[in-house]
Amino acid sequence: MLPPFTLVIPAYNEGHRIGETLATCLEYLSRESSESELIVVNDGSTDNTSEVVRVALASAAGTATRVIERSPNRGKGAAVRDGLLAATRPIGLFSDADLSTPITETPKLIEPIAADELDIAFGSRALDRRLIGNRQPWKREQGGRVFNLLVRLATGLPFWDTQCGFKAFRLAACRSVIEQAQVDGFGFDVELLLLASRANLRMREIPVRWDHNEGSKVHFVHDSIAMIREVISLRAHS
Repeated sequence: MLPPFTLVIPAYNEGHRIGETLATCLEYLSRESSESELIVVNDGSTDNTSEVVRVALASAAGTATRVIERSPNRGKGAAVRDGLLAATRPIGLFSDADLSTPITETPKLIEPIAADELDIAFGSRALDRRLIGNRQPWKREQGGRVFNLLVRLATGLPFWDTQCGFKAFRLAACRSVIEQAQVDGFGFDVELLLLASRANLRMREIPVRWDHNEGSKVHFVHDSIAMIREVISLRAHS
């Protein structure tokens, strides 16, 4: 059994798949970590996400669940921060709503934190690409590699994949870092890792299984430019 942790799932217009995602996560928590909790942050969805989430969580047997409703939409970074700061378990893990990294990869992140080896453990697609099943379109994959190279050059962070939506935090050590963070967009991961590095927290990039799922909320050109601007801004304020 895994130690208790809080699973945070940010959701924006995920009505078409969030029900299946929550069923999968609830079954996993019930089997592997019955003292854990699940928090869904509905970030101003304009579809039926809220209704689907509430129906799915109503069937949860024994697992503590909560929904945080936000309006209007502010961005994934803000949603993740809200969920992590609302967590009541010692470890917080956030996962993308599409479960591109299967929830069964959770022990890779939770166990080293529980063993007091790390303060932050985060999934990486770059360290072992043999673990990637369904790959992204070529243009998006190459764009991701360029972005992470720019992150390394701009911030000095030694990591090869800052954007994988699967990260775990020892909340006693990381709460102040999460509270300091201000980036609401998709560049929030870089800011969290940069703040954690400055705070001398123990971090590790860990290879995880990953599959590309259609329906990503990241718009390749627009959001890539926005993320680069966010990283440049972080460097300017460092």
